[in-house]
Amino acid sequence: MSLAFGFGSGLSPKAPGTVGTLVAIPLSLLWLIFGFPVWSLIIWGIVLFPIGVFICNHTEKKLGVHDYGGIVFDEIGAMIMILGIVPFEWLWWLIAFTLFRFFDALKPFPINWFDKRVEGGLGVMLDDYIAGFLCMAILYLISFAV
Repeated sequence: MSLAFGFGSGLSPKAPGTVGTLVAIPLSLLWLIFGFPVWSLIIWGIVLFPIGVFICNHTEKKLGVHDYGGIVFDEIGAMIMILGIVPFEWLWWLIAFTLFRFFDALKPFPINWFDKRVEGGLGVMLDDYIAGFLCMAILYLISFAV
């Protein structure tokens, strides 16, 4: 369950999703320090999706609560994936983080549609990854504007 709770970050009494998302920053940084290219974060984030479905489904069953706020593995995986499309610069990472939190918190269409209709670990992971893909699309467009 420690993975589902982002090594304890999801147990934060305030804004567990935001605190959990922050875990993706040092994990991604470590990945890059080991010499992997930035774009490989996209692959890592995608690989974490099916793993997260299993972890989040297991944790939901143990807790008996659907999409418990302390489960932040979904935020971590999606954020890692997002960081793979932006330059390895603090301003880009800040923009990516802020934009993802915006989409994840407000859950505009189509995120909210999936959030309400897909249950279990797949539902937990899917809404965050859809938010991640929307975020990536906007970041991609921003990169052309600057």
